[in-house]
Amino acid sequence: MSEYHNLPKHIAIIMDGNNRWAKSRLLGGIAGHKAGKDAVRTVVEECARLGVKVLTLFAFSSENWRRPKDEVTALMELFLLALKKEVRRLHKNNIRLVVIGDKSGFSERIQYQIREAESLTCNNTGMTLAVAANYGGQWDIVQAAKNLACKVKEGTLEPEDISAELISQEVCLAEFPAPDLCIRTAGEQRISNFLLWQFAYTEFYFTDVYWPDFGRAELHQALSSYASRIRRFGRTDDQVEQLKELQCSNKE
Repeated sequence: MSEYHNLPKHIAIIMDGNNRWAKSRLLGGIAGHKAGKDAVRTVVEECARLGVKVLTLFAFSSENWRRPKDEVTALMELFLLALKKEVRRLHKNNIRLVVIGDKSGFSERIQYQIREAESLTCNNTGMTLAVAANYGGQWDIVQAAKNLACKVKEGTLEPEDISAELISQEVCLAEFPAPDLCIRTAGEQRISNFLLWQFAYTEFYFTDVYWPDFGRAELHQALSSYASRIRRFGRTDDQVEQLKELQCSNKE
């Protein structure tokens, strides 16, 4: 049983601060990304141990291509290495991997390794690790709109039947519950084009800690903050309490 009475089913993390972590240590930027990989492993292992169902990590945004060419090249090599080696660890621990984003933007080598990694872990029944790579929230919504537009054009969908529910079925991560909690590191307090549609009712937690220094203790601080919050979804506090009482009585 989890040590939290309301553990988030789905946690999303914007992993920020790798470059600043490296700069503060007079190191090159890629050293920060390598250190960030260790933080990923720690957080994945702890989330799986606690019983989190889905963990989504923002690894590379559609805007990150604007970074210096040498840094982008190094990031792609790290991504390729993780797909080859880290996936074995995920598979051993019954964790499923899915990659979301515009995968066509990657090299053939990376696209191949993504397919291999997803295929290897597709039947795993533990936590799902979703990695957002070459992902943008606006791109995600546009793709959903295009899919629905195609159905209208084909005559299988009427424009007036388009609803929030239908859009939710077309965006990335549609098969999973929406994120309950989003954590962003390194002191930034913005969404940065991440899961714009999916974040409609997500709770946010911001920390000044750089991603390479984000470990188990920092994760538990975020979870403790989440556990103290009341999620109303448009209801009043009294309605939330009545709903909890009803759910408890139904369990009995």
